[in-house]
Amino acid sequence: MDKADTFSVVEKQQRFDHYIVPEIPLLLRVARSLTDQPADAEDLAQETLLRAYRGITDFDGYFPRAWLLRILHNTHISRIRRRTPLLMFASAERDDDLRDLDPHGSPENVVVDDAFDDAVEQALGALRQPNRKVVDLVDIEGLSYAEAALALDVPIGTVVSRLHRARKQIREHLADHGVRPRGHER
Repeated sequence: MDKADTFSVVEKQQRFDHYIVPEIPLLLRVARSLTDQPADAEDLAQETLLRAYRGITDFDGYFPRAWLLRILHNTHISRIRRRTPLLMFASAERDDDLRDLDPHGSPENVVVDDAFDDAVEQALGALRQPNRKVVDLVDIEGLSYAEAALALDVPIGTVVSRLHRARKQIREHLADHGVRPRGHER
């Protein structure tokens, strides 16, 4: 008898609800940053959740976020290998989605003005894709370096160096355009 046979359907569902359900918002955000397309992100997240549900009986209960992100990454790689990549959609669609997040009342809205926002968006758009993904995961989604490394399947040192280069490029872009956060004017 294997381990899956020792769990009842109710126990399996309880484990899934306890370990996986709280991580779904993060899973969706990371899937979105990996795919750049809302529909693809939802499909990727759904397939990841299905795989997690099937494998929940083998999960040891430690580090559910890391376990789920590993499944997400492996699922993403499998999906890429299974299909021919679609033509890249305009990045304006993703920018519109980011603007839909209502920042009114957020600390960021208090600290920066529209010119700064536009300059940061331009700086992010100028980043190479690997560096942009690290910024998305660490600075925007709030993942730790280790979680981002796991999601991207790269060593943690690669995350650190990509993030360092990306932040430096963003600072240089902002300085070149004479844009600073409020409180940094001279």
